[in-house]
Order: sequence, then C-alpha cells, then structure tokens
Amino acid sequence: MTTNISSHFQSRIPSAIRQAQIMFSERKDKDDIQVVNLAIGNVSLPMYPAMKKRMFELGENAFDDGIINYSPSIGTTEARSAFLNIISSEGVDTSNLHCMITDGGSQAMELMMLGVCGPSSKKPLMLVEPVYTNYIEFSKRLSIPVTTVNREIDENGYFSQVSLTQLENRIIENDPGALIIIPADNPTGQFISQKQLIKIAKICVKHNVWIVSDEAYRQLYYGKNKTSSIWKISEEDIPGITGLRISIESASKVWNACGLRIGGLVTDNKEFHKGAVSEYTANLCANSIGQHIFGAMALESHEKLHQWYAKQREYYKSLMIFLRRKLIDKIPGLIVTHPEAAIYFVIDFRSICDDEFDSFEFVKYCASRGKVNIEGKYFTLLLAPMNGFYLDSNNGKTELRIAMVEDPTLIAKTPQLLNSLYNSYKNTN
Repeated sequence: MTTNISSHFQSRIPSAIRQAQIMFSERKDKDDIQVVNLAIGNVSLPMYPAMKKRMFELGENAFDDGIINYSPSIGTTEARSAFLNIISSEGVDTSNLHCMITDGGSQAMELMMLGVCGPSSKKPLMLVEPVYTNYIEFSKRLSIPVTTVNREIDENGYFSQVSLTQLENRIIENDPGALIIIPADNPTGQFISQKQLIKIAKICVKHNVWIVSDEAYRQLYYGKNKTSSIWKISEEDIPGITGLRISIESASKVWNACGLRIGGLVTDNKEFHKGAVSEYTANLCANSIGQHIFGAMALESHEKLHQWYAKQREYYKSLMIFLRRKLIDKIPGLIVTHPEAAIYFVIDFRSICDDEFDSFEFVKYCASRGKVNIEGKYFTLLLAPMNGFYLDSNNGKTELRIAMVEDPTLIAKTPQLLNSLYNSYKNTN
C-alpha cells in the first residue's frame, strides 16, 4: 500500500543554509574530516554573561521543583521586557510598543506574514533580493505570493542600494501587504543607514504598506554610522508611520544564543499585536526555560548593553576585514563584498569561473567529496549557495554566503580551503 504524501512535501528541498550540513552528514568518511561550517549563522561564542549565569543556575533559583509549565502565549513579562529594554537602549521610547515572544526569530517571521498578508493571500509580500532564505521558504509554506526589488554586486564588492524609484513602482504595480527590510542585512552584510531607512519608510506610509524591519543584527554595524531601526523614526520624520511598523527580534545573534530559540514580534499596532497573540495560542508558548534565561536582559543597564555591543562589533569587524583581505590575496579575481553589518559577506566567482559554474554544485562537492590536507589532517568547507536567497534559483549561481561563526583559528584556514577546493572542483568537472 502506497501512502500519499503532499505535493508540498514532495517538492521540498532543504533550506540553502542547511543543505551543506545535511549532505556532509551523509558522507561515509565524515568522521575523518574536520568541517569548517560557515554555511549557517550558528554563532559559536558564549552568551551574554547574565544569560549564561541564569543557565548555570537552572535548578537552583528557578525550576528547582522540576516543573516546567507553559508560559502565557504572549510570553513571560520578563522576557518581553528584555526585548523592550534592548530597544530602549537605542534611545527609543518603548511605552507604546507591544511585544510577544516566539520560538526564535523565524517563528516571528511566519507569524508576521500571517498578519500582514494571510495564508493563500492575493496580496504579495515585498522582499529586497537577495533576501534571507526563510522569508522565501515561509512564503511557499503559507502560499503567499512574493514580489521583489533587486540589488547587485559590483566589481568592487559593493551591493547596490535599494532603488527608491523601483521600490515605489513595484508597490504601485503589486499592492503588497508589507515590505521586509533588514537594516543590518542577511545575507549581504550591507548596512542600510537610518537616512535611507526613513526614505524607504516614507514610501511605505505613502501607500499604506506595512514596513517590517528584521532587526536581529541591529547593533552589528562596522562603519561610522550608528544603528538603523524603524523604532528610531518619529512622527516628525514621517507623519502617519505609527501603527504601520513591525520588527523581528532575536536572542540568537547579538546575544550569542542561537539554540535558545527565543524571538520577539514587536509592533506599535495594538490590533495586529492582539491578532498575533491569538494566532500564537495554537502554538501554546515559546520555550519556558529559554524565556527565563533571556529574561535576564530585562534587568541589565543600558551602559552594560552598550559595552557588550562594542565588544561584539570589534570581534566581528576585525575577523571579517582579515578574512576578506586574505581571500582576495589568495584567490585573485574573486569578488568579496565589503562587511558593513551583520556577520556575513558574499563571494562571487563570476570573474574567474566558466559559464558552467554553479554554486550549489560546488557546495555539494565540498560537502560530499572535497577535502584538503593541511598539516596531516583533512578539512572541508561548508558554505551557503546564494541561489537559495533569490526567488528565482537561476540567480546567484556564482555567489556564496560566508558566515563568521566558527572559531577564528578555523576561519583563518578558509582562504586555503576555498582555493584548494575550487581548483580541485574545476579539475573534476
């Protein structure tokens, strides 16, 4: 007897950020190879000290009776206050913001999409390509159409800015439910300044379109500008913006707590918030232990938070500048984007590869067969193919995303690994 499986499941392939890891796990000689996994933003640094302290004290000062109840669907008061305290550290008045806790930022994304478009919506979601792959994947899951505005990498490693003319024309043509913007951008590492964000938001308000800002990497910027956030836009800047804003928040990146799976959905629209909480009751609640650990951030002073922000920025900035320079030196002609924000940059082989090069096939080779001997030990490199960050997977075929998430000693091996793997891949194809 054959069991029927939905066409949705039959057509599903793993997300671009997980493909390499899954392929490597199926490799027969995997136990003999040290993997350098720069495919997924799985931060490998200790959590913020107050969060780490709470984790170590589990079973002593909390949950000591062994009981772990559901929290309210909206999240604990302390965990919600933690996100609002973090936003407040930007100099923002949070008294009129509504926050709920979700299972990671990804769950907040999906919940947001249900609120601004709805399942099987006729109204599309507007994205800026290349875009974090989960927005594309969730749109497929919820049968929400997508329309895009595009950015391209120039020969000097800079992504083009969002064209305001193209953006407004697409809004007029497609009447989207919302625009998603990521000021400290994943996957490109581009930084969208506060000045540019205000220009984008003005267009959204003009056409009564939700502006959704994914601010998971808000404090990770590396230029002279300060942070960029929709919560720093006032009514004086854009009359009528109140009630049209939503942000995606996360404990994962700035706070080094990816596996905690704590996210936040923040809005200045009370009705949206009420609907989101009602929808989330079907999920019962986010992780209660995770909320307790993250709740420590509600009690931290803004001074301590800013000290942490500066430490995080210095760590990533120095690491990315170092790696970018070494990649360019090791592989002449490789385009490497400038690290402006977040924990990623993009490499593009278009100037040195042949017309048949496919970043997915290269990633597959590295994960399934490729290996490099360095001082008697075998290594391979896992990256994310950028065609998974475009609506049309024929785009981005010469591009890969690099995430700064491994130990610096392993990241330092990346130029040698990439060069050797690329050359061996060319010789076998």
